[in-house]
Amino acid sequence: MQINPEEIKKSEYLADSIQVLEGLEAVRKRPAMYIGDVGIKGLHHLVYEVIDNSIDEAMVGYCKNIDLVINEDGSITVTDDGRGIPVDYHEKEKKSALEVVMTVLHAGGKFDKESYKVSGGLHGVGVSCVNALSEKLIAEVHRQGKVYVQEYSAGKPLHPVRETGVTEKTGTIVTFYPDRSVFLTTEFHYDILSSRLRELAFLNKGIRLGITDKRDVEENGSDNGNGNNGGNGQYRQESYYSEEGLKEFVSFLDLTRESIIDDIIYIETEKNDIPVEIALQYNTSFSENIHSYVNNINTIEGGTHLAGFRRGLTRTLKTYAEKSGMLSKLKFDISGDDFREGLTAIVSIKVQEPQFEGQTKTKLGNSEVMGAVEQAVSSALSNYLEENPKDARSIVQKVILAATARHAARKARELVQRKNVLSGSGLPGKLADCSERDPSVSEIFLVEGDSAGGTAKQGRDRAFQAILPLRGKILNVEKAMPHKIFDNEEIKNIFTALGVSIGTDEDSKELNLEKLRYYKVVIMTDADVDGSHISTLIMTFFFRHMLELIKNGHLYIATPPLYLIKKGKNEKYCWSEEERKETVRELGQGSESGLHIQRYKGLGEMNAEQLWETTMNPETRKLRQVTIENAAEADHIFSMLMGDEVPPRREFIERHAKYANVDI
Repeated sequence: MQINPEEIKKSEYLADSIQVLEGLEAVRKRPAMYIGDVGIKGLHHLVYEVIDNSIDEAMVGYCKNIDLVINEDGSITVTDDGRGIPVDYHEKEKKSALEVVMTVLHAGGKFDKESYKVSGGLHGVGVSCVNALSEKLIAEVHRQGKVYVQEYSAGKPLHPVRETGVTEKTGTIVTFYPDRSVFLTTEFHYDILSSRLRELAFLNKGIRLGITDKRDVEENGSDNGNGNNGGNGQYRQESYYSEEGLKEFVSFLDLTRESIIDDIIYIETEKNDIPVEIALQYNTSFSENIHSYVNNINTIEGGTHLAGFRRGLTRTLKTYAEKSGMLSKLKFDISGDDFREGLTAIVSIKVQEPQFEGQTKTKLGNSEVMGAVEQAVSSALSNYLEENPKDARSIVQKVILAATARHAARKARELVQRKNVLSGSGLPGKLADCSERDPSVSEIFLVEGDSAGGTAKQGRDRAFQAILPLRGKILNVEKAMPHKIFDNEEIKNIFTALGVSIGTDEDSKELNLEKLRYYKVVIMTDADVDGSHISTLIMTFFFRHMLELIKNGHLYIATPPLYLIKKGKNEKYCWSEEERKETVRELGQGSESGLHIQRYKGLGEMNAEQLWETTMNPETRKLRQVTIENAAEADHIFSMLMGDEVPPRREFIERHAKYANVDI
């Protein structure tokens, strides 16, 4: 959204613009209520809150550059070239406006519609929440030719705002050290932060966002892919800038897909005072990839804006297809899903007062938004189809192909269901079920191979753990037509074992979880290259065809150990190379002499007791829950890893593998 800075009176962004809604007392006592959790997700949310303040300045035209630095000591510094947080006296709070912003929850210019028409951020708790959860925070403001600084500890100011110098720049610099007594980990992940900055660059065209990691290469996990490392004084860093915004976002997501239309369809308008920006493109894939945003937040559960987009798209395309006469020979109806197969789209709207709901509070509930987005899509898409008959014809042909494939897939599903009815329980023959019938306490392990499956059956707790062995590598669903997916024996077994079905009628692709038989679905594969490939194939299947399972927190990955180290009667399992080195130092006094080190390449190398103790016992195992922080990033990665294009996949592997030996 482009806003002329002249429309905003600079003088109005002063202390009087800062409105106070409530205090900060509860943040340290119940941090998860404000940032989601105190793990990796909550830790990185701190950074997002600081960046959101800078993005707010950018959205009203006062900021062009935002820089994020992970410092050598693990702290974070965010710098912008906006107007700088006001530092003058706040009459109501009897202190500097900077101190109010930094120490009072829900205090900021974004609550004053004269200062910010809309603002980013989901929870709206602001930088004061970051301050409350930091051992130390330093705020430096460049404003009106002067530099002002205030330092805080656990949200409390250590001194009044000080004037420390003069400057020709404007902007705000925030450096913070997350509180180690609050968070389970205080180690920031470069890739998580980098992908968020790239996303923000696409969503806010014309703004440059940079990231630099000054930690040593050994600390931040891998080399940076551009040759820089901590050892030679250079750092892992990237800079993101998008001139065309959402059009470039769609191009990025479809990098490994083949487009069927010449240009990306782009819509930028305002309906009912709601700015609407949309970019979409059709490709030859069989999946629907629509990503929606409200005020820069990825609404992974959708909401009224997504519903409006779908309605506008379906109605407009169906009207055009019927008028063209291309549907005349089709012997079955076209459904809404058919119009979205092979579609990649970004829907981004700005709302003054968004109302969020849903499982993760990322589902938009504002009713007025649906009509606004539907009108925007219908109007712009109708014009596009009339002006681009060649592309319009390609899209309708794709829709007809999708409808034909869906019809074939429905027959395949009916065949599976009929077979299940005839065979009684309908459960796969290889499934070793558990005796527990309460899905909330039941779990199923999808195990690579019959051999490991046999060991898992012996080692499990039969009361609540079920085992489903999978033979070899399952179908790569990224490249397969829908009816081929339902013909695949291993995939049919997964569907029937879990008790889930796709939709309640032939026109729906939504997953029905009402009869889900296990609330924990655990992928358990070997800790080698083949095991990783199989795990990725299974996750691709779940992401494309059982996304609701992931969104509801049901999917996990088992983590078998990599090593068993013995010295006499002492033995210890290790899950990483770092743990192995530490154990060698501990048991062998720094030497491997006298130690027996066993490297586990497969689950079958462990006996049933070892597999239970290390990988299946809820008391000792290390399960990793599969979650989606950034659906668009996940979409890009799955299409790149499992699609047809080899060069992007090779580049990704070489960049992220510590020891790359690529054979694709």
